[in-house]
Amino acid sequence: MPPGDLIEAYGLDSVVLFPRCRADGAADARAMTLLSSVGLPHSEVFTSREDPADPYEPGFDPITLGSRFDHYGIPCPPESRTWWLLGYLFTSLIALDPESGKVYAFPEGEPRHILLHRDVESLLSALIEFRKLETAHDEGADPHELAERFRQSVSAFDPTPFADEDSQWNLALEELEHGLW
Repeated sequence: MPPGDLIEAYGLDSVVLFPRCRADGAADARAMTLLSSVGLPHSEVFTSREDPADPYEPGFDPITLGSRFDHYGIPCPPESRTWWLLGYLFTSLIALDPESGKVYAFPEGEPRHILLHRDVESLLSALIEFRKLETAHDEGADPHELAERFRQSVSAFDPTPFADEDSQWNLALEELEHGLW
């Protein structure tokens, strides 16, 4: 995925690049390359920036889920303690399993996580398509047609985002179709 696609959709000021990490087998090299060369958007729908003014105690790692969950007194599933925070999609925390490259969602108030995307490229593709959906919605396009077009486009690349009925993508499209936007 070329960096220009994300910049075209969100604008240069709304793209967050992650520091280049050494992918030495402990991290998925493709995910690390995409995060450091393409980045992630920062918008109302997907928030990827940390608040630099938020004071953290010594030893706190704001990226690793185990440290973050411990800091906020939230139980962290053991298998996800080493996963990395990518941001927030609507009300779900979005995390990367750095070993497999898979992207997971932790829905607000839910005790479980959901496989949301097969990889970072799939997440980026869905976020770009969603930005197109938002723009078309603002221009008055039919919500049902927008939702169907989004489902088809994203599913053609990766069906994972719609596999769990409680995924944020399914919930967002349901709200769109019911006129809650």
